[in-house]
Amino acid sequence: MTFFSTEAAAKKLGISVASLNRYIEAQKVPAPNATRIGKWKVRAWTEEDIERVRALLPNIANGRKTRYSKLKKKSAPKRSKR
Repeated sequence: MTFFSTEAAAKKLGISVASLNRYIEAQKVPAPNATRIGKWKVRAWTEEDIERVRALLPNIANGRKTRYSKLKKKSAPKRSKR
């Protein structure tokens, strides 16, 4: 079984580490339990954990769905006024 760091998981998800940590703190996405190694707390992400979060990202307010829908609205053709 392969494990990924939070940084690697964020990169695979296409979001920043700060965003991923913010979503975890707000309990918008589930995170693997943190393991203490010395004085550090480390999360070991599996591929299943990453895919679970990937499925939740479009449903997060102010997340990927919102950002991309705004881009689509800007690029949509405008109707002419008559």
